[in-house]
Amino acid sequence: MKIWGDIPRISGIYDKQKSTGRIEKTSGVAPKKDVVSISNNAKDFQTALKAVKDVPDMRTDKVNELSEKYEAGNYDVSGKDIADKIVTSVFNRQV
Repeated sequence: MKIWGDIPRISGIYDKQKSTGRIEKTSGVAPKKDVVSISNNAKDFQTALKAVKDVPDMRTDKVNELSEKYEAGNYDVSGKDIADKIVTSVFNRQV
């Protein structure tokens, strides 16, 4: 089946060459320097994080004290005290 309508006009669009304007050289572009700014909250957080890192992970004085009590046989904790601490920690935990 042949359709003779406006097909020659449609294909004629693709035959035309469009002329573009010449691009002129632009003036020199000055490079911009990157700038980093840190907020006051971030600075405070960084200071607090450094302070926390300086604190030792383990309190050796407490560990030594409890080790001495345990080795001497004087370290006695009742089951009630343990249960109270567990219940308190469960209720104080925030979701």
